[in-house]
Amino acid sequence: MDNAWLVPLSMLLGGVFGAGVVVLVIAAERTARAADVAERHLPDGVAAVIATMHNPAVVVDPSNTVVAASPQALVVGLVVRRRLVHDELVDLVDRVRRSGENATEDLELTRGSRDAIGYLGFRAALLGNRYVLLTADDLTESRRIDEVRRDFVANISHELKTPIGAIGLLAETLVAAADDPEHVRRFAAQLVTESERLGALTKDIIELSRLQSLDVVQTSEEVAVDGIVQAAIDANSVVAASRDIQIVRAKKSKLRVMGDAALLQVAISNLVANAVKYSPDHTRVGLGVRRADGFVEITVTDQGVGIPEVDLDRVFERFYRVDPARSRATGGTGLGLAIVKHIVANHGGDVRVWSQPGRGSTFTIRIPEADPELTSALEEHLEEQQS
Repeated sequence: MDNAWLVPLSMLLGGVFGAGVVVLVIAAERTARAADVAERHLPDGVAAVIATMHNPAVVVDPSNTVVAASPQALVVGLVVRRRLVHDELVDLVDRVRRSGENATEDLELTRGSRDAIGYLGFRAALLGNRYVLLTADDLTESRRIDEVRRDFVANISHELKTPIGAIGLLAETLVAAADDPEHVRRFAAQLVTESERLGALTKDIIELSRLQSLDVVQTSEEVAVDGIVQAAIDANSVVAASRDIQIVRAKKSKLRVMGDAALLQVAISNLVANAVKYSPDHTRVGLGVRRADGFVEITVTDQGVGIPEVDLDRVFERFYRVDPARSRATGGTGLGLAIVKHIVANHGGDVRVWSQPGRGSTFTIRIPEADPELTSALEEHLEEQQS
């Protein structure tokens, strides 16, 4: 190419590039100026109030551009690049703008790009002549609690129906067989069994309800682990001996935890009772205690039937039974492990399970080890509250 053309061509390309840059700068400046103008025309103090709100809140202009938003609105994922992310919210804002009246709506929305679903209660209202204020309350936790409560009530109704119905039927049968001593003895024994099952179920329901509202801190004290482990063994020794099941414990540990001794004994006793209940005769149940990374681990191991892998994540649910028929035969209520989970959680710990069908199961309770300095501080705190 002739060098004479290079200079004009370079100048032309430079001019085009420079013009493009100028256009982009002007457009960005106009956008920023428009946002600034919008914010300046918001009623006095609105932007400052929105910025300090803990709940999701946004203000949109006539073009549905977000001109003010609370930090929580961004965290939840309602706003991206000054636009409302969800079409349902745009429809709600447009409806308020058309009618001129406030509106409320509960919506199930995805949180940003995550799969988790959130339930939020939205309220939309006109703000002056140009803007619409949109606020939200996170209803996710309350919805979850309502679902748990409904399931719990439904489960209780179902579980109580069986022993109550059986007791009524057996009572009628006893009346009809009053002249037959053999039948009376047999039906009376069954009546005692069903009444015991009903009593155990009622006791566990009351215990679980109490645990869900209990503040363990109010009753916490330094507890010797060896003592509560031995108490749990003693509580199950008669049943174990009747089936020639040996309960073996490791040597004493002298470890201590902070908590309620009676509740911790219930948790360990429930695990030992389950281990005995689901183990064959002439086997062993083992208890071990050790320190691990600031926690005290209490393990209960059996040589029983084991738990299928598909059921491992559900064994701590209320009323869940791996083998319903076996649970009925052994008098299980389906609440023992749920009680264990709540007690341990109230003590700041967790409970884990390992199991294989035919090889037995190992349940491990992990509770923070008592710290002498923290123990002294807690005792002082409780004394101050009592005084």
